[in-house]
Amino acid sequence: MAATEHNLSRSTDDLVMQEEQEHLSELYATLLKLRDELSHELDTKHEQAAADLRSLSQEIRPNFTGWDETLETLAAIESLNLVIDTYNQYHDFNVDKLRKILLLLRQPYFAKVKLKMRPDRPARDVYIGTAGLTDDHHIPLVVDWRNPIAETYYNQENGQTSYTVHGALRTVELLLRRQFDIDRDMLKDYFDTTVAIEDSLLLHALRSHHSEKLKAITATIQREQNEVVRHEDVPVMLVSGIAGSGKTSVMLQRIAYLLYHEHERLAADQVYLFTPNKLFEHYIDGVLPSLGEANPQLYTWQSFIEHEGAGNRDDGSHADIKNLEKLEQALPSLCLHEGDVRAITVDGETLLSASQVAAVVNKHSKFGLGPQFTTLVSDELRERLARRLASFAHDEVWQERLQSMDVEEQIRLIGSAVNPADDEEMATLTRNYVDILFAEAGERAIDTLAWLKLDRVGMRVLGLKTLSATDLLYLRLLLMGRASSRARYVMIDEVQDYSAAQLKVLSRFFIGAHFLLLGDPNQAIREGTPSFEEIQTIFEASHGQVDVCRLLTSYRSSPEVTALFSGLVNLEADIKLASVRRAGTAAVRLRFETEEALLAHMRPLLTEAMADTQTLTAVLLHDQRRAARFAKQLDNLVPFVRRNEVLPATGAVIMTLDMAKGLEFDHVIIADADERNYPDTLLARRRLYTAISRAMHQVSLFAVGSWTPLLAEDGGEVIASQ
Repeated sequence: MAATEHNLSRSTDDLVMQEEQEHLSELYATLLKLRDELSHELDTKHEQAAADLRSLSQEIRPNFTGWDETLETLAAIESLNLVIDTYNQYHDFNVDKLRKILLLLRQPYFAKVKLKMRPDRPARDVYIGTAGLTDDHHIPLVVDWRNPIAETYYNQENGQTSYTVHGALRTVELLLRRQFDIDRDMLKDYFDTTVAIEDSLLLHALRSHHSEKLKAITATIQREQNEVVRHEDVPVMLVSGIAGSGKTSVMLQRIAYLLYHEHERLAADQVYLFTPNKLFEHYIDGVLPSLGEANPQLYTWQSFIEHEGAGNRDDGSHADIKNLEKLEQALPSLCLHEGDVRAITVDGETLLSASQVAAVVNKHSKFGLGPQFTTLVSDELRERLARRLASFAHDEVWQERLQSMDVEEQIRLIGSAVNPADDEEMATLTRNYVDILFAEAGERAIDTLAWLKLDRVGMRVLGLKTLSATDLLYLRLLLMGRASSRARYVMIDEVQDYSAAQLKVLSRFFIGAHFLLLGDPNQAIREGTPSFEEIQTIFEASHGQVDVCRLLTSYRSSPEVTALFSGLVNLEADIKLASVRRAGTAAVRLRFETEEALLAHMRPLLTEAMADTQTLTAVLLHDQRRAARFAKQLDNLVPFVRRNEVLPATGAVIMTLDMAKGLEFDHVIIADADERNYPDTLLARRRLYTAISRAMHQVSLFAVGSWTPLLAEDGGEVIASQ
């Protein structure tokens, strides 16, 4: 039922409102009761467990004097460990249940479906929330939105519909699809709806102002978004979505969905999420916790290459993918030179000399450079390292170093004071000492190919004076044949802004993981980035299968803003520009004769915006230098948001377009909409599309001098001079 139909019929539906409020009140009382009981039980059981464990520990009398006595002692210890494990499992289960209850107390549920599971059975009411909970008889009180049966709500089809459980399709009849606006135990409103864009809860959410944090869209996931969230697990899913189609939100809901369905095998730290910048990371970091899930591993491209030891060089955003292909072709037949290897040194101590490393490298060079060669060399280097450290154990210099240390330092390092009974015990203590100093660091140096001058090798192959991060990391991958074994899923947001070389590195680095790639080809605002067809080809080469999904409906912006940015690009015929049913404001377009005139106009405008406690205004400029200068010219009236900073909730900010990627604002002011910054080129057209589409309610375009030809045909600009 559309919102207008809902309002007309409300007077006849008072009974429904009463019945639903009664159900909500009853459930809320149950949640409160469960919360109090669980809290009390956890406290009580914790005290009881501590007492039981003390008692059991005191009953154990360690006795290792004979075989039977030793077995008896070990059995008693094992029994104590089993008791501890049982307590821990019980505690973890109840803590997780309490976490769900606390989550539901904020909003017990957001929807209900009435399903007829079989023709001969009465219909069943299923309430859907952000977490699932059952009563003592295992009857669902609330069904988690990720539960298969909840798919009937997101399908948005009354009548016959279906959902999938463990690969089996179940067909049911959906008699009612009801949405709720609930705050704790208060039912504020409800809507019966079946049509996606007339989704009343969605429209209510779209009327709200910008938030400094992205919010979960669990209650308002639309059908095309749900197809991405619940898509079968495939090696690679490439999602192409227009501005405002909810790509980032869908990605986070997808992560929550995977964590729910694979909770026994998947941990949050096995999911890697690549975001445009640190500001964006802060923007999204509350979504998964609001759904009861931990955040994944968060990376930007820069933080990733820093983690991999390549952060002190060109980041590879403009590197040629042909370099990687050239490395791949040249490596198997490449011969290493004498100067290509180096000694393995830790804290100034040479553990293996360059000549020793070279001897091992020459011994195995017949296998050609690649993973087999690297494995053989690394294994032998580890053996030689172990022998070298063993020789230190009998070296008087190292023995004297250990003995000359303070007793406290000896205990801290090796766990005991050095008071050997004989030479053999002294050697053992010294070996422990040198292992602590060098073994782990030495093996890490071997494993990370610190013995090989990768830059020298790569520069010789490519004929370059320096290697970019992509060149270096890919060369290392070719030699090692492996990278991250921890990651199971890798999500890349704004994928259109990565270079082909960067994506090729990531596809191989995370070769064992499944990928979700999201972006908008119309928001490719950097020179030389690959098309979506090229992105698909890169991941087909590494992972085989690539499923392509599309998000074709924009929900973010008002009709006026949507019409303005959609006119800049050639949208396909099946892309729908959704009316969000709220009062729109026509774009403001002003051209100034001088920069001073622009600044004079901006000061009172931004003073008013800074005082607004309801909305956030963003002044977007083309590049970092111009944005910093503009903030200074305005006497720092408005904060200039740089990398690693936090977006405020309200007021106004100045930022570059790159930093604004993926974010949204109530009002966007494009302060340099002139011909120089936005000429009639494809790249400028995409940049302007991206800038305008950051606005939810209002957009203003200001230019000094010549107006951008991308919008000049529309006319209507006011020439202002001061």
